[in-house]
Amino acid sequence: MNAVEWIRLLVGSVFLVIGMVIFFTELFGVFHFKYVLNRMHAAAMGDTLGISSCLIGLMIFSGLNFTTLKMFLIIVFLWFASPVSSHVLSRLEAATNEHLSKHCEIYEDVEVLERELIERRNAESKEESAIAKEKEGSLS
Repeated sequence: MNAVEWIRLLVGSVFLVIGMVIFFTELFGVFHFKYVLNRMHAAAMGDTLGISSCLIGLMIFSGLNFTTLKMFLIIVFLWFASPVSSHVLSRLEAATNEHLSKHCEIYEDVEVLERELIERRNAESKEESAIAKEKEGSLS
């Protein structure tokens, strides 16, 4: 094997390992989260990125040929189809789940949400400034 083949082997293996790490992270997220929308998010993000990474590794192993083009088209299809299907399923869950308010806060009015976010930021900044003053006082 010459140097170029070793580099292809190394880079392809790195992409495959990255893809497998992403898959195991996705698997942990799917079984760790309790709510269905959180599980769907972990699965959708992991599938899109993990499959793409693994296919890029296989494309590097394969070289420049027709099989590589097919794998690239699979990646393009998955990058469009997976987020769209996950979004449709999550909207279905949000529309049909009667107990959605147990799992998350539902805001009907965007202005209420903006006000609440501003209040939270102000409270956090006050807490941070109080902590900073305490640290200054203890250092003196």
